[in-house]
Amino acid sequence: MTTDDAAIHALIFEVPAGEAASYGMIASLVQGCGPRQVARALHSAPKGLPWYRIVTASGAPADHSGAEEQRRRLKKEGVVFKKNGAVDWARSRWKGPSQKWIDASGRDPHEVMEIIAHWTA
Repeated sequence: MTTDDAAIHALIFEVPAGEAASYGMIASLVQGCGPRQVARALHSAPKGLPWYRIVTASGAPADHSGAEEQRRRLKKEGVVFKKNGAVDWARSRWKGPSQKWIDASGRDPHEVMEIIAHWTA
């Protein structure tokens, strides 16, 4: 199943300033999507998409030319980093999408909450 990049972009817009999400976290909420597809969707990002709020599962910015800019933007928004340079997931992990997004997605709210619960497992 192919996922429209717009669905991925809509979810990334849900990640607020001061929080970060992993490619996998976004993918877990978009049916038929994997982390690599999230990364590819960032290449077609619409203007204003907070691309820099999406990092690797380890919490580190992906290895790309914009990694330092990504880290700078995240720090400016208040995202906390550990000494090893990774996002401190305990303090800055995205808490999940809004109720408005859940309703619009057609996903079962209980299923969404179960997915989110596994992010910290």
